[in-house]
Amino acid sequence: MLKQFISYYKPHKRLFFMDMFCAFIVAICDLFYPIIAGDMIDDYVPNKNLRMIIIWSVALFLIYLLKAGLNWFIQYYGHIVGVRMQADMRRDIFQKLQKLPFSYFDENKTGTIMSRIMNDLMDISELAHHGPEDLFISVISLIGAFVILCTINVPLTVIVFIAVPPIVLFSIKMRRSMSEAFTKTREEIAEVNATLENSIAGIRVSRAYTSAKQEQKKFDYHNENFKRARGAAYKVMAHFFSGMGLFTDLLYLLVLVAGGLFYYYGIIGVGDFAKYLLFITMFLNPIKRLVQFYEQLQNGMTGFERFRQIMAVEEEPEHPNAISVEKLKGTIDFNHVSFQYETVTNGEDSLQSDRKDMVIRDLSLHIDQGKTVAIVGPSGGGKTTLCHLIPRFYEVSSGNITIDGYDITELTRMSLRKNIGMVAQDVFLFTGTIRDNIAYGNPNATDEQVIQAAQKANIHDYIMNLEDGYDTYIGERGVKLSGGQRQRISIARVFLKNPSILILDEATSALDNATEMLIQGALEKLAKGRTCIIVAHRLSTIKNADEIIVLTDEGIQERGSHMELLNRQGMYAQLYQYQFKSQEKS
Repeated sequence: MLKQFISYYKPHKRLFFMDMFCAFIVAICDLFYPIIAGDMIDDYVPNKNLRMIIIWSVALFLIYLLKAGLNWFIQYYGHIVGVRMQADMRRDIFQKLQKLPFSYFDENKTGTIMSRIMNDLMDISELAHHGPEDLFISVISLIGAFVILCTINVPLTVIVFIAVPPIVLFSIKMRRSMSEAFTKTREEIAEVNATLENSIAGIRVSRAYTSAKQEQKKFDYHNENFKRARGAAYKVMAHFFSGMGLFTDLLYLLVLVAGGLFYYYGIIGVGDFAKYLLFITMFLNPIKRLVQFYEQLQNGMTGFERFRQIMAVEEEPEHPNAISVEKLKGTIDFNHVSFQYETVTNGEDSLQSDRKDMVIRDLSLHIDQGKTVAIVGPSGGGKTTLCHLIPRFYEVSSGNITIDGYDITELTRMSLRKNIGMVAQDVFLFTGTIRDNIAYGNPNATDEQVIQAAQKANIHDYIMNLEDGYDTYIGERGVKLSGGQRQRISIARVFLKNPSILILDEATSALDNATEMLIQGALEKLAKGRTCIIVAHRLSTIKNADEIIVLTDEGIQERGSHMELLNRQGMYAQLYQYQFKSQEKS
């Protein structure tokens, strides 16, 4: 773990070593004051040597000016190193998230992931700056003080350093308790963030159901857990800091008593005694600095361990000899495909998996290029899952899927997904403008291409009536738009992507009839010339499909055209008649 942490210093090593050099000079500067003060007490003041008093006073003044400049460099550029390392880690973890399987996001809360990216890395940044600097200055100060103390009086120095091992042993003993306590606080603050993110995202639902008290209760529960965990961590810290404070105070008392006895018996002079007291103060300062470093170390390394846990999650697998295909035609074959969801959770040390019930069993299906195939059936039959298997959002448990004869596992995920467009019931729009969201289908598209896509999706006229047109800010997840407007923007996005294969997953089921008719026209234009798979509950929207497949948890029950399936008087006919009667009643 330490080796991996140190590797993040490499791109910034020049600035880091400059920071360490400045810290080294600061530590050396701190050693001058006790020496000069002792000489003044022993020599210059008793002998009234005004010239040397002035010289060394000016020298100290210049040393302090130099020290101030170096401290400015350390405080500014030292933090810059930490911030840059934090940015590098945040970049790496974001890139990692883009490659993780969908099962990871199924099992981990958004707020928890965000907490790891933001809160944990903030403490890592502080450790990256202050950690090496405090450790380096402390070591230099301790070594320098020890050498100079030995030149004053070796026996007294030995007495002082005998007290150091108990301090070290105490620190080691407390390390495990502090590590466990800080890990627990990070887990609980992640839960608080997850609850907060969920409550804010669902604020309209909670208001509609007047569930403010329920949301407050959930938040209070996790907030209370965090408070207890943080309190336990502070309790361990209190043991640590009070213990270290006692040790350092006893060390200072030891020097005062031993040094006083040495002076009483004439073993050292008053100047040396004064030097010794000043150097012991300097000796205690790095110990206190090391105590602070230890707290930073616990915070930072706990956060880094959680960072490493995400970085260790297995990415979406890619075939070692995967090929990139520029344009697929769209002939799709499911060959004895079975699938069951695999739950992936982030354990303390490793990933754990839990096998669940089979969703798709031994499915074989052929879809010709350019044809429109509709999939209908009861909930839980695997319709949406089947759609998610084609772009490899999930991996098949057995069997295989081919497109144009290519096993999709032998294609690069990027080239496969570039050829697939999806329009779902739950449209996700990114925070930004209408132009940004349409251009998401092709970031290199011109303004003219964006407008053409909007026109094909029957949304251009509405956009032009807005004050800011295509530059209209749509709010988080497109909250300022209606469901139909969001859906048409998502359709425009797919028009701009221009894929060979189109997947429509309940694309109009949440819309009213008038809006559905408007969007249905856009979808028909979008599907023209492409292989199209439609998942639908409203059977009236799929009458013109080339083939309709009735899918249940037992597999394919029926397949054929709309009229063929009605004439068979099977499951499709029952579903259609039920919907037709329901519409008549309404």
